[in-house]
Amino acid sequence: MIVTIKCGRVLMSLIKCENVTLSYEKNIVMQDLSFSLEKGEYLCIVGENGSGKSTLVKAILGLIPVTEGKIEFSDGLVRKKIAYLPQQNSGMKNFPASVREVVMSGFLSEKKFFSFYTSEERRKAEDIMKKLGIYSEASRSFCELSGGQQQRVLLARALTKDMSLLLIDEPTAGLDPIVTSEFYEIIKSINSEGVAVVMITHDIPAAIRYASCILHLHNRPLFFGSTSDYLKTETGRRYSGV
Repeated sequence: MIVTIKCGRVLMSLIKCENVTLSYEKNIVMQDLSFSLEKGEYLCIVGENGSGKSTLVKAILGLIPVTEGKIEFSDGLVRKKIAYLPQQNSGMKNFPASVREVVMSGFLSEKKFFSFYTSEERRKAEDIMKKLGIYSEASRSFCELSGGQQQRVLLARALTKDMSLLLIDEPTAGLDPIVTSEFYEIIKSINSEGVAVVMITHDIPAAIRYASCILHLHNRPLFFGSTSDYLKTETGRRYSGV
């Protein structure tokens, strides 16, 4: 059990980073990082390219080792209960499968060997597709969809996990403003159901609007705390334009 004291309150942290240093190909990318994430919080990680945002997410997922310090998880949060929506790439956009097949593939990581999908898994996938407004597209080829629809499908695949935490890496890159706004509302709705969210974004105005906490990085933490406190700092005012 990880206990954190914040604003005089005793909280149970899902994730706690203590004095973390991260390296990539022997080069230090991140130093002296400490922060915690509580159940149900919405954390946006912001910062310029190369500031260590994606490297941090990879460390949380266990894809790269921690060079120094430690990342701890609560008793109820294991990595298999973390849903992950990565950045889109050209390979994803041209994936030759139907929408239903892409969404159902999210269950494969839970299977120890090849087996057919269960009726419960099929019902869950249908419920998720209906929730995200893509059920009518279930039989369409994924590569025929618009960028915004594809992103909803990939999010639906991530949501097939029995999760406590949703990690998202630059989800709205290349999307038009209306689709971007709709996507942010979907994520906020998921968060309102008690799922903690960690989102990497360059969209600081959106981070300020939706997130409860901000982590601003520049190879080390420039700020970690509530969104309201972020706006009171020089860093927050300079990057948000407020």
